[in-house]
Amino acid sequence: MVVAVASALVSAAPAAAHRHRADQRHRGSAAPTVLVDTGQPGCDFLDDAVCLQPWPNDYFTSRDRSTATHRRLDLQLTSMPRNVEGKPIDPSDYNRNDGFSPGSPLVTKVPGLETRKAFHKTGAVPITDMARYADRGQPIVVIDAASGKRNPIWSELDANPTNQRDVNLIIRPSVNFKEGHRYVVALRRLKDESGRTIPPQEAFRVYRDRIPTDQPEVEARRRHMESLFRTLRKAGIERGDLYLAWDFTVGSGRSLTERELAIRDDAFAQLGDRNLSDLEVQGRPPAFTVDKVTDDPDGPDGQIARRVEGTVTVPCYLDLPSCPSGSRFVFAPGSTHGPPVLHPIAGNTTQARYTCQIPRVALSGPRSRAALYGHGLFGSRAEIGQAQLKAFGQEHDIVFCATDWIGMACADLPDVPPSPETIGDILGGRVPPPPDCDLPNTVTILHDLSNFPTLTDRVQQAFVNFMYVGRAMIHPQGFNSNPAFRVPTRHGATRGVFDTKRLFYDGNSQGGILGGALTAVEPDLDRATLGVPAMNFSTLLQRSSDFDTFAAVLYPSYPNELERPLILSLIQQLWDRSEPDGYAQHMTTDPLPDTPRHLVMLQLAFGDHQVANVAAETEARTIGARAIFPYLDPGRSPYRTTRPWGIRGIQSFPEHGSAIVMWDSGSPPPPTVNMPPRKGEDPHEHPRNTPAARRMKSAFLEIGGKVVDTCHHRPCYANGYKGRRGHR
Repeated sequence: MVVAVASALVSAAPAAAHRHRADQRHRGSAAPTVLVDTGQPGCDFLDDAVCLQPWPNDYFTSRDRSTATHRRLDLQLTSMPRNVEGKPIDPSDYNRNDGFSPGSPLVTKVPGLETRKAFHKTGAVPITDMARYADRGQPIVVIDAASGKRNPIWSELDANPTNQRDVNLIIRPSVNFKEGHRYVVALRRLKDESGRTIPPQEAFRVYRDRIPTDQPEVEARRRHMESLFRTLRKAGIERGDLYLAWDFTVGSGRSLTERELAIRDDAFAQLGDRNLSDLEVQGRPPAFTVDKVTDDPDGPDGQIARRVEGTVTVPCYLDLPSCPSGSRFVFAPGSTHGPPVLHPIAGNTTQARYTCQIPRVALSGPRSRAALYGHGLFGSRAEIGQAQLKAFGQEHDIVFCATDWIGMACADLPDVPPSPETIGDILGGRVPPPPDCDLPNTVTILHDLSNFPTLTDRVQQAFVNFMYVGRAMIHPQGFNSNPAFRVPTRHGATRGVFDTKRLFYDGNSQGGILGGALTAVEPDLDRATLGVPAMNFSTLLQRSSDFDTFAAVLYPSYPNELERPLILSLIQQLWDRSEPDGYAQHMTTDPLPDTPRHLVMLQLAFGDHQVANVAAETEARTIGARAIFPYLDPGRSPYRTTRPWGIRGIQSFPEHGSAIVMWDSGSPPPPTVNMPPRKGEDPHEHPRNTPAARRMKSAFLEIGGKVVDTCHHRPCYANGYKGRRGHR
């Protein structure tokens, strides 16, 4: 961007510029004006590095009185990122949103602020000391425009580009932005490597220093910019200190969740249950089949007495028969927002395939707890056969059933999650994919992100599939009515194996992530345990070793390194509909309409290579979970303090709220940049394989359950690690 201006005005300080204009007026001549290069239509000229930066940004919205926020995204096709073939991302689905993601990373390019030394000189709030967001002189702040209060944030420089010129500044919420609220972002007194203050780009100076132009497009924005300066002034931030300021509006709760709630409510209405907030089963059970029964699948001494496989018939809300991979929602012609058409194909259904494992302990005693299980990344329901889950069921008398996270599943893979090598071979076309696998569609998405709704829409269908399987588990005329789910009594009769009073949920990795969103909308459960969880894929992806395989397809398709943080934040606007980032403010307190309140337990693996701890801790802060302290041994945390900022500790046990628990197995601390851990053993699966962690989960997954300390007032250790007292 170039600003042509009289040399005397360009070189003058703001005060001198004001005096110059006053002198001109005194002499009766017109004040000099500047010419702002506003660049490509649809781009914001305040950051000419990337068209849609700074992002997110109300500059890319329009007024719409019909939405909850009275705004709607208004992205232009010509302003969207393009793939290597020059094809822009289709903005149509984004433009149905009435605001931006509550977890959006904020992205802008600051020439001169591109190295760790410059970041340190600036004093920006880092991941290692999030409390500094509240420092009086903090140079990076995000202000709630209504209250004038700062939202907790942390910031970082993109550590991935190979060239310094491609380094963006990224600002992330450490507690999600509030739904429907407008925020003002202020960058002030930023420093370069030498400690010199970085001057604002001239386009912003036009507004900050009240420099006039003759350009209607520039002047049309001036009144709005003045309102930002007033908001910041009330918050104690002077306009003369600013490098840049802009604002954005967060999407409403209705916009974020209405698609899932619409299809959920319709699905349960078809069963005859129209009150989903009372934790009472009403109406009829879903139709189901039992296709295969295997007694003693691991032999007579195994922990599992019976494995049952079959299907549950679920209404399909996508645009192709049976909801196959690649299908998506349909919207009413001419509509600009709102839920999808509930029945794009009359009578369309899909078969949610399930696998249930009845532990040997369930053959005697009272009926067993019923729990859904959520599998890992692009895995399948067959992961219910993992040793850790067999042990969990047998140790604590829980019958688990699993179905596939369609949209992010390979339904016919065996009982172990696919390795990165397997995923890479399928993505690369070196081996044929299983028959019902979303990885081929993922290749299509990674090459052309216009197809991203085919992932998020199908995952929302998966939530309904899970809910229908869960309803079949606890409906008195559901699974319990079939001989496959009946066990003998001492009197020669049989009884259903499930305790139908309540449903529970346990999931790990992808199941811990997507399970958070499922929990927020599930009407039949009020407690869930989320193993190695997180929220906000835009923060998680580059911090996960799993992303290496997908980046090998995405990055060649979108080779502009400067643009990648924007792209990840952009797709977060759609991902919110199918991951906990869009539901977190309703996951525990403030439940969604016609939905019961929920409690959750998050169990983390310290230094997890696949799911970043910081993304789970942001989730914990947002949902109000409390931590079991001590969180880690002294010296283990990558943060300035042993405890993560903003998470309160549990004062006494038992605790009856939501909780976050860190399990340490001795792996190195994670990096403090947006790159994955790669040193040492990956602890990702250690918590679930630790008996003390399973005891903790079992105590929580009960009617009236509680958080208990199975770590005996010390940090929680996994995989045989003894902490500072000893070694494995």
